[in-house]
Amino acid sequence: MGYSLTEGQFDAPAAAAVVDGLSANLGVTLPKDYTNFLREHNGGEGFIGDSYIILFKAEELVNFNREYEVGKYAPGILLFASNGGGEGYGFDTDDVEMPIVRIPFIFMERQSAERIARDLADLFARLEDWK
Repeated sequence: MGYSLTEGQFDAPAAAAVVDGLSANLGVTLPKDYTNFLREHNGGEGFIGDSYIILFKAEELVNFNREYEVGKYAPGILLFASNGGGEGYGFDTDDVEMPIVRIPFIFMERQSAERIARDLADLFARLEDWK
């Protein structure tokens, strides 16, 4: 699957050792499409259609989720991106299919998580369509 930004850029590929160690460091097996994405693009930011996205680098995931206390306020959510405007995108690790949810950073709580995509390709497609 090729991912593209309307404007902005992806970063260079993540080191294989970093991607390979991510699931162990996070305590959850990440979706294969996401780890494949990291092997091609270690994060990046820009627009998908009219929607802005900041995709975190592989080496930032553990610290970012810890600093935002995601496990405390929204257990089962693993953030991997932001819209740059107060909302994060994350995987719902409590669901075997690990759909992508959108959740506010302010007053973050599990019940605020809104399922918005099946997987990374679906997220890119939906963001491109949102106005």
